[in-house]
Amino acid sequence: MSLSASLLSPYELRQQIRTGSMTHNTSGLCAGYVQGNLCILPEAYANDFLKFCHLNPKPCPIIGMSEKPGDFRLKSLGQDIDLRTDIPQYKLFNHGQAQGQVVNILDHWRDDLVAFVLGCSFSFEEALIADGLEVRNLTQGVNVPMYRTNIACQAAGPFAGNMVVSMRPFKPADAIRAIQICSRFPSVHGAPVHFGDPRAIGIANLEQPDFGDKINLNPGEVPLFWACGVTPQVAVEQAKPPFCITHAPGCMLVTDLPNSTLAIF
Repeated sequence: MSLSASLLSPYELRQQIRTGSMTHNTSGLCAGYVQGNLCILPEAYANDFLKFCHLNPKPCPIIGMSEKPGDFRLKSLGQDIDLRTDIPQYKLFNHGQAQGQVVNILDHWRDDLVAFVLGCSFSFEEALIADGLEVRNLTQGVNVPMYRTNIACQAAGPFAGNMVVSMRPFKPADAIRAIQICSRFPSVHGAPVHFGDPRAIGIANLEQPDFGDKINLNPGEVPLFWACGVTPQVAVEQAKPPFCITHAPGCMLVTDLPNSTLAIF
């Protein structure tokens, strides 16, 4: 890249992604702007997935969706957005089974597809940093660790399954502050769903995340767990639609929406 990715505007970053010159995770990029998870489904499954999101707003907060089947622009989220090209990596699913990852979905797009963009915890990381809190995955320069849990989501039609969470560690006093800060951002997962013993939510080993990268926990720190927008991928595994496209974990749609527009004071 001619510019550091951290200095690019959302529009400039999307152009870099569109050309294939940026294919890694978007954590820490375009500070101040909303990032979104992606789930694209055939129209026949869209209403049930919409209900699933409404029933499970912590992991699945909708910030945008196609106005009609085949719409890949989502003009409300930013200038010249093209959902077929503007995410660093996509995951393909057939009948609930992951079939690999691609850097664009131009060859996979269909006129019956409906796209959903869901809020992402990367958006509240900026608010944590602004308050002087360390966000460990950013310090280490890696993707946030994500884990499957035993926390059941409410089912809607064929969509069901357990929540996926992301984890960030803090000292106890900082953990309380992090909870207070993130409570202002319900559209990007809000307050954590759990803190402390990971075994209480079905996580056997923090050293082995199901998605993303392992991060260090220092002595005296406690892990905080936020609902995560990878949860729809678990729901897709359960629903087994004939075809589905999602973002690859950590590879988000970076929008033109300021994070401040999602905050509640």
